[in-house]
Amino acid sequence: MELRVLGRTGVNVSKFCFGAGMFGYFGNDDKKECQKMVDHAIEEGINYFDTSDVYSHGESENILGDALKKKRKDVILATKFSLPMDSDPNHKGNSRRWIMEAVENSLDRLKTDYIDLYQVHRPDITTDIDETLGALSDLMRQGKVRMIGTSTFPAEQIVEAQWCSEKRMRERFSTEQAPYSIFARKVESNVFPTCQKYGIGGLVWSPLAQGWLTGKWRRGSKPEGTHRNNLQPHLFQMDRTENQMKLDLIERLEKIAGDAGLSLIAMALAFTTEHPAVSSVIIGPRTFDQLAGLLNCSNTHLDEDTLDAIDLVVPPGQNISSDDDGYTPPAIEDRLERRRLKSSPKANAGGQTMDNIENYKKENRQ
Repeated sequence: MELRVLGRTGVNVSKFCFGAGMFGYFGNDDKKECQKMVDHAIEEGINYFDTSDVYSHGESENILGDALKKKRKDVILATKFSLPMDSDPNHKGNSRRWIMEAVENSLDRLKTDYIDLYQVHRPDITTDIDETLGALSDLMRQGKVRMIGTSTFPAEQIVEAQWCSEKRMRERFSTEQAPYSIFARKVESNVFPTCQKYGIGGLVWSPLAQGWLTGKWRRGSKPEGTHRNNLQPHLFQMDRTENQMKLDLIERLEKIAGDAGLSLIAMALAFTTEHPAVSSVIIGPRTFDQLAGLLNCSNTHLDEDTLDAIDLVVPPGQNISSDDDGYTPPAIEDRLERRRLKSSPKANAGGQTMDNIENYKKENRQ
């Protein structure tokens, strides 16, 4: 397994990162198989493991912590915080209050006294980035966290964080974990160039586009035994325009892969590793057989002709669907952020009077 330097941290990580998002009730709660998968990944040269507190609501961290207990010092262990853990409004986000609680919970579940890479899972516009960086800087000085990073941050927020670190003498984010695949190339236009400018290690999640690039989803067929994302069932509703487009593109991409003598999966994974901003690509197997198949692709490289052919099918810098963005800014998600409302009592938004604006907000806020 090829090793790459993680940004400018000096830390060497495997080209493939083992993502434990499928550990737990959401994917695989068979602890023996999970242990077998972790052991095999290490034997095959993977030294980098990634999870999050929200994956199966802590169960992923628990299973991964048990599996790595005897090998902890030999691996780079990453986890994340920010997404809601339960109905408590303060058990989420990027505030100091939650970070200090969340990190202790993760350390306990992972059975370790330090986290190699602690990542902000998503932006939080309600919290000043200085508040977040201040808390994370304190954790680094305490030795509980050794590096910090972000996940699915827009380029402008990555830049803001770097400026804050410089002006406020905070520790700086060393990595950005972005959604990147043949179907999700938006980050090529802004996020990855920003990472390269600041020496930030680019990490990739969903390189197979939620399973679309496995080739299992074909026009007129329903693959048996395929694990669907039950939290986002619309991703596989075949009557949607975006999904119809993906079905067409799969056929064209399979021809390109065949001409290169590769499987679609191998080509899709290799595509993400070829970008110069990328340090490591997260693979998220649910079963041992899936892991073995993914590892067989670890030494695949694409030539210029194949990369050019992919560019003609899916243009650089574009996403096929907004589903692949990973994060929608509130300014786009919330209708009221896009409306200039007059002070007149009769002014309206979507047909609602000013007296009903608060109700309108509650009903329309996503």
